[in-house]
Amino acid sequence: MGDKYKRMVEKKHYLHSSIFHPTLRDWQSLKSELTPSNFMYPVFIIENDNEVQAIPSMPGISRYGINKLKEHLQNVISKGLTSILVFGVIDSLAKDEQATNADSSQNPVIKALPKLRAWFPNLVIACDVCLCPYSSHGHCAILSENGTIDNPKSIKRIADIALSYAKAGAHIVAPSDMMDGRIGAIKTLLIENNLQNNVAVLSYTCKFASNFYGPFRDAAKSKPSFGDRKCYQLPPAGEGVAIRAAARDVEEGADMLMIKPIMAYMDVLKQVNDKYPEYPMFVYQVSGEYSMIYNAAEKGIFDLKAALLEILQSYRRAGADIIITYYTPLILEWIQLKHKL
Repeated sequence: MGDKYKRMVEKKHYLHSSIFHPTLRDWQSLKSELTPSNFMYPVFIIENDNEVQAIPSMPGISRYGINKLKEHLQNVISKGLTSILVFGVIDSLAKDEQATNADSSQNPVIKALPKLRAWFPNLVIACDVCLCPYSSHGHCAILSENGTIDNPKSIKRIADIALSYAKAGAHIVAPSDMMDGRIGAIKTLLIENNLQNNVAVLSYTCKFASNFYGPFRDAAKSKPSFGDRKCYQLPPAGEGVAIRAAARDVEEGADMLMIKPIMAYMDVLKQVNDKYPEYPMFVYQVSGEYSMIYNAAEKGIFDLKAALLEILQSYRRAGADIIITYYTPLILEWIQLKHKL
């Protein structure tokens, strides 16, 4: 009886019988499945409606005027795109300490939102909410005379910008500034304007002071003119404060949570997802991660498709529901091709 039981136990350790066929392998991977709804595409909108600007530090990625963006998005939507994350970039408009043009009538995002809603009625549009691309100092806050953050003024200004985007047509406002209290301030203002049932708040909950943001700062023209953002973005080794940040944003009414960047912070994703499984969990594969993968593939270090799919599936496996990535158009092509086979 002992030997028979031993043989039965050993049979449970045969794994090849579960993965010998492609369909069986797919069944083993359902928890990390990649579908079009799992992806959000970040786009940069510029002032000149008919211009496209290449971004040298992000090969293959460009900034678009709204008319050129329309042409670009039509193609990507045909492949299954369901959502975008919009960033505004300004050149001729003035930058000042109050980030006045973050929500002025001439802001490229404010001008683009009604058009995007009319052109693509089924597309979910999220807007990044921050001061840094529009402020003269390049920081994500209103500063005091001594250069420190004025938090009450900062969250009021951020909430006002979020409200402007909401009124212009955003489905989602996504504050990326990491100021204390900004989720509560935004939710309060949306409720006061009877927009609480029409606009969601996606919090950059665990946004770390990372080395992987360099290309984005070129893309958005948002590099600080002095200092850095370490006093408000989270320290890379600060696991505990990241969990506290998630608890704060949940308490203040965030609808969705985000981890940014992701490749170096998978442990944080897992912990936040385990603690708040009822919240949609976003991850942002940021510009430096994009460029690192792109350049490695260009040098033949690995095959882009095989490596990228492995990375994306790891995000899903760790708990990501939506992946924000500049690779979205390419990924949607792969998904579309797989379904056609």
